[in-house]
Amino acid sequence: MPHLQFDLSFRPPAEAKRRFSAAVVKHFAEAMDTGTDHVAVVLRCHEPEDLALGRAAHPERGIALLNADIRDGRTPAQRRQFALAVIGELETAFSVPRENVYVVYGDHDGEAFQFSDRVLPSWTPGEDPLAGDGSGGAGQG
Repeated sequence: MPHLQFDLSFRPPAEAKRRFSAAVVKHFAEAMDTGTDHVAVVLRCHEPEDLALGRAAHPERGIALLNADIRDGRTPAQRRQFALAVIGELETAFSVPRENVYVVYGDHDGEAFQFSDRVLPSWTPGEDPLAGDGSGGAGQG
């Protein structure tokens, strides 16, 4: 289950947050070759002075930081594809300059991601980890 945690130096309206989160889920599924039901997105909205990014030439136009905790196994190309998609989405949705976005990945074994009915397996191409009944795998049942 990817846990995609955004820290934003601005406060978008609720509907804009919902649209952005849905777009992020779609970008993740496409770039990372997986389903969508297990993708978690968090938007933490702060005051402009609460976030700083050294390379941000115009911090008043917004800063966005993404901490993306994902399962091991994604290629550098997949990571780059998703990062660029998110950076583009932030620019489109909220007018955040591309140079004001920072994406950091944290990699974890599948067993680090747990639901009430299952432990996620390690990532495999084209999988949908919530397809099926959740009756198999480590720590289940």
